[in-house]
Amino acid sequence: MRDLHTRFARTFAAWPDKVFIEDGARHWTYGEIEEQSARLATRLAELGVAPGERVLVQTGKSVETLLLYFAVVRLGAVYLPLNVDYTEAELAYFVSDATPVLAVCRPESLDLFARIGGEGVAIRTLDQLFADLPEAAAAPVPREPDDIAAILYTSGTTGKPKGAMLTNANLVSNGESLVDLWRFTEDDRLIHALPIFHVHGLFVAMHCVLFSGASLVFLPRFDAETVLAHMPEATVLMGVPTFYIRLLGEPGLTREAASNMRLFVSGSAPLSADIHRAFEQRTGHRVLERYGMTETGMITSNPYEGERRAGFVGPPLPGVEVRIAESGTGKVLPQGEVGIVEVRGPNVFAGYWRMPEKTASEFRSDGYFITGDMGFIDVDGSIQLVGREKDLIISGGLNVYPAEVEALLDDRADVAEAAVIGVPHPDFGEAVVAVVQPAGAFDAEAVRADLRRDLAAFKVPKTILTLDELPRNTMGKIQKKLLRERFAGLFSEG
Repeated sequence: MRDLHTRFARTFAAWPDKVFIEDGARHWTYGEIEEQSARLATRLAELGVAPGERVLVQTGKSVETLLLYFAVVRLGAVYLPLNVDYTEAELAYFVSDATPVLAVCRPESLDLFARIGGEGVAIRTLDQLFADLPEAAAAPVPREPDDIAAILYTSGTTGKPKGAMLTNANLVSNGESLVDLWRFTEDDRLIHALPIFHVHGLFVAMHCVLFSGASLVFLPRFDAETVLAHMPEATVLMGVPTFYIRLLGEPGLTREAASNMRLFVSGSAPLSADIHRAFEQRTGHRVLERYGMTETGMITSNPYEGERRAGFVGPPLPGVEVRIAESGTGKVLPQGEVGIVEVRGPNVFAGYWRMPEKTASEFRSDGYFITGDMGFIDVDGSIQLVGREKDLIISGGLNVYPAEVEALLDDRADVAEAAVIGVPHPDFGEAVVAVVQPAGAFDAEAVRADLRRDLAAFKVPKTILTLDELPRNTMGKIQKKLLRERFAGLFSEG
C-alpha cells in the first residue's frame, strides 16, 4: 500500500453505503465521509494547501475535524493536530516552528491566531471551511511511503516541544498490524471517547475502524454513564486507565452490561494490577494493555488470545524489533535485565521536524530509536515497563524504579492510585516520596511499615503524601513533573 489515502480509499470503495460514524446528531456513511472530505479538499487547495504543506488544527472533537484530517491526507499535505488546552505562548511556538499554510481554530481563538499567525498563514474556523463547499472533488495526490503524513508535537522534560514526523508508511503499517492483531472486522462497533489530537484517538482507534470497515460511536468526551449505555450495541472500547477506574464506579457495570463487548483496550498510561483484577471480576473481561508512543505508534501488545498479564505490555508487534540497552553506552542487555527500551521497525517515525541534531541523538547507528522508557524482557518475550528514564530515582547511589513501589501501593485497598517520585534530599541526593490518592481512611506510617516487609529499606518512601486527586494530562497520565516541582523543597534545610 503506497500511501494513507490509498488505504482509506480501499475501504470507502468497499462499503460506500455502510454507516461509518454515529455522532448522536446523525449517521455518516463511508461514502458520505469520502464525498464531503473530497469537496473540503478542494476548498483547502484554494487556500494553498499542497503536498508537504502543514495544516495546523486546534479544534474541538467533531466529525468535521475528522473530515478535515481526511481532506488533508487526500491532498498529500501534513496534518498537525494540537491540544485545545495549549496556551498562546505554546501556540505561537508551534506556528513559528511548523510554518503552516493554514491554521484551523475555534471561533473564540480567531483573534489569538491573528496575533500569532504571521504572514502567509490562512486562518479559518471549521464553519468557515464548510460554508458553501465546492461541488467539485479534489483529485487525490499520490504520495510515497516515506512522505510525511502528520506531525505531532511531544514535550520533553527540557527544551522546546519536538515535532515527531510520522510517514504514510508508519501509519499504514501500524494500522494494518493492529487490525490483524486485535481481530477487527466490519462487524465491529467501537465506542470512541478519546481526544483526536493524539496518536491513541486519531491513529490507533480511528484507523482500526477505518481499515477494517467497522463503525464507531463518536462521543465528544468520556462519560462513564454514557459509555456504559452504549456497551450493549458495541464490541470494542479503547481507553486510558482513567476510563476503567471511572467505569468501575458505575453500579451498572456488570457481566450482563458488557456481554456484547469482545475487547477492552487500555494504553497511554499504566493500568494497575488491582484495576485489571477488579474489571475482570465485574465484567468477565480482562483488559488488553499495549504500549506505544507518539514517535512509534504501537510497539507491543498483549495477545488477543492467551494470557494478558497485569503489569506487562506484551511482545512486539509483527515486524517490530525491541531490545533493552544500557543507558549511555547502548550496550544490549540480556533477557531479564532492566535498561532502556529501544525499537526499530516500519512504525518508527522519520525524525523530529527541523531538529536534525536531536533526531541523531535519539537513534543508535543501527537504526534503533531510544524510547527513554525503562523495562525488561521476560522469558516469554513480553515486556514490562518500570518507568521513564527521567523518573528513575537514585537515592544514596542506589537505583529505585518507581513502578515497583507504585505496584505495591496500588494493590492496597486504602489507595486509589499512587505516584512515586524523587525529591532533592541533602543526604541521599534524592529521596523516595510517594504521593497517593487515598481510598477511604489512610494511615501513612502504617503503610510505610507494610512496605518495609516487601521492599529493601532504600526503596521505602521517606514520606507518603496525600492528595484528593493526582494531576493528569488529557490522556490520563499522571504528571509526575508537576509533583516533583510542587514538592521539590520538601527536605530543604531551614
